[in-house]
Amino acid sequence: MIPAIEVKQMHKCFGKLQALAGIDLEIKTGEFFALLGPNGAGKTTLINIIAGLTRATSGSARVMGYDVVADYREARRMLGVVPQELVFDPFFTVRETLAIQSGYYGLKNNKSWIDEIIHHLDLADKADANMRTLSGGMKRRVLVAQALVHKPPVIVLDEPTAGVDVELRQGLWRFIRELNRDGHTIVLTTHYLDEAEALCSRVAMLKQGNIVALDSIRNLISGISGCSVRLRLSPDTLPPALQPLMSRCEAEYYILALDEYSQLEQVMAALRTAGSQVLEMQVFQPDLEEVFVKIMGDVEIREAVAVPIT
Repeated sequence: MIPAIEVKQMHKCFGKLQALAGIDLEIKTGEFFALLGPNGAGKTTLINIIAGLTRATSGSARVMGYDVVADYREARRMLGVVPQELVFDPFFTVRETLAIQSGYYGLKNNKSWIDEIIHHLDLADKADANMRTLSGGMKRRVLVAQALVHKPPVIVLDEPTAGVDVELRQGLWRFIRELNRDGHTIVLTTHYLDEAEALCSRVAMLKQGNIVALDSIRNLISGISGCSVRLRLSPDTLPPALQPLMSRCEAEYYILALDEYSQLEQVMAALRTAGSQVLEMQVFQPDLEEVFVKIMGDVEIREAVAVPIT
């Protein structure tokens, strides 16, 4: 099966700044894939190259088998992108905006699909409203609708829920899940790691233009052993025997990092010995956020060790 997106040895430089440093990536058709990384990691640059908005310094990218440079018309028809920025034309209504977007792809009789998109994205009440009168969240919905108007097999969502309310977020994800079940490939970038963990099957993590992790979310999480314990105590003092285990404090809570679940008995014994009363206790398994923090921290350590001493 042809990959939905295939990137080979992708480099991109902006002057002396290297935004991408030899990216190799293959996203399978039908995947719900997450592209994660801190600000400046190269995620948006990679998306812009795939979308044909930026030329790579070297390397190649294909969408459903079409080269984004040599076969740019076909590649762009295969792709729908929801950008981070709220870009809109203030002179048209929502429905007119989607009709014009259809025209860009030569679609003349697209009214029924536009109506379906408007319905699924809860835009019906605003369909005939001018774009400049919409709230930021509503404009974000229209950007999603524009990306879907030509029914692309590959959909890229670049921070689609940034700054939007919970209701929109939930409604959007229900619709996107349906599209994925229907066979659409979804590529998501987000700083909400709980969203990525709940929605995606596989993830690539970028830092400084390099892929530093690429695996299924299940495998990445299973690579971290132990658990975290969240305690609220009376008196509000952590016994000295447990202080080496403390990772951080959150208001009146102490967060302990345990290498093994068997250490829970050690924690309880230390609390009994100190006469501490447990007012509240929660045990958390590792999640994608912990994986992300650990991998990014490990990369920083490796980079620090690699710097030669002069």
